[in-house]
Amino acid sequence: MNASQHASNRHQMKCIAPCTKQKKLLLVRAQPRCFWCQTSMDSTGLEESQETPNIDIQSFFDSAPSLRNSSIISDKIEDFIYHLSQSSGNGTPVRVVCVTSGGTTVPLEQRCVRYIDNFSSGNRGAASTEYFVKAGYAVIFIHRRGTCQPYCRSLPEDSFLDYLELTKESTVQVRQSHAGAVKRALTDHCDAVEKGLLLKLPFTTIFEYLQILQMVATSMKSLGSYGMFYLAAAVSDFYVPWESMVEHKIQSAAGSLDIRLAQVPKMLSVLRRKWVPTAFCISFKLETDIKILLKKADAALRKYKMHVVVANELSTRKEEVVVLTTEGSVTVRRENGIEDVEKPLIELLVEKHSAYIEQSASAAVTSSLTQNDGVNV
Repeated sequence: MNASQHASNRHQMKCIAPCTKQKKLLLVRAQPRCFWCQTSMDSTGLEESQETPNIDIQSFFDSAPSLRNSSIISDKIEDFIYHLSQSSGNGTPVRVVCVTSGGTTVPLEQRCVRYIDNFSSGNRGAASTEYFVKAGYAVIFIHRRGTCQPYCRSLPEDSFLDYLELTKESTVQVRQSHAGAVKRALTDHCDAVEKGLLLKLPFTTIFEYLQILQMVATSMKSLGSYGMFYLAAAVSDFYVPWESMVEHKIQSAAGSLDIRLAQVPKMLSVLRRKWVPTAFCISFKLETDIKILLKKADAALRKYKMHVVVANELSTRKEEVVVLTTEGSVTVRRENGIEDVEKPLIELLVEKHSAYIEQSASAAVTSSLTQNDGVNV
């Protein structure tokens, strides 16, 4: 199947005409309830639950605004994966990881002026992408517009124009003080792109993020165990449904504003069970209260059937993380206080992914032998 045939299979999203009659939204924080089974949850939100009703997830996608340039995005994803399949000269499939990075926004108006934002600089996703490429992975980098980018972390935080200067001949060149950092960043970035190992897909809103994630997952399903999802983005838990938004800017003259937020459908379970059931999946859990962090991370591991959950506490997230699997947990810290914590983290995850690939291959062989024995009998 060629790239154009792959592209023809892209997912088509529907758009429901927005309601513009509602003038204000109502904020009601009711007793927390489990989205999956609608049972009340305790204060830690750790109630066990069943699979999210498909109708709720489909309703989210059906009512979401259409993704701009969806056909272009789909073509990029399909072409990226297709060319990787053609470039594996030794017969071994190329490992592909989808890294999500940055925080999603929740628009409050359809013609958005105001929005609710999730805190995330995108540094972890950007750093992890660099280390994945070094480990031989191809990376689909789904990132929030304006957040940290791979190979740019080492650049000074000055304005871009401060890097440059005009010569006497009126040509533009990089200032000597920044030349080394810019050269390294440009060299590494160009190397990754020219080798076909990096595809960057930007998002801003929760609607864009989840639609792009679904498109990437659909395309990566064929990779089987060689696919990985490294879900480091800070995804909004609550949102305003598109059909419930006012169209124009909310006017402050009307006085105080009440907003009702709906719960974003939890996509982790459907990603694991349906979108990419054989991919290696890693999710993240961030908390500000260390007392509940590991408990909630362990609950997420069991609830969504993740292969790995990375737990990090807000104030120490750059120094250490805790990696949880069904086999137990291990704390990963920065090496020598110099390297990023992402370096040992990615090394550990690559090791676990390798073991998963071998385990999947062995299971496939065993299954094939069993079937053959049944036929022979």
